[in-house]
Amino acid sequence: MSDMPVIDEDKCDGCGLCVSVCTCGGLQIINHVVKPISGVKCAWCATCELVCPSGAISCPFDIVIEENVD
Repeated sequence: MSDMPVIDEDKCDGCGLCVSVCTCGGLQIINHVVKPISGVKCAWCATCELVCPSGAISCPFDIVIEENVD
């Protein structure tokens, strides 16, 4: 798993919606394209992915379902 969401720079239009909703402050706009800020730990809320109108952001992570065995 990567440390931050994956950003397709070719799809990003630099609207900044993802930056405005990022709860950990891990995204910034540089030259009209969103970039992750190195050293910031992503909370993996996936809100940035949800608000991206161009589909430029993906949050690839594994969903693990654990059974509670008593």
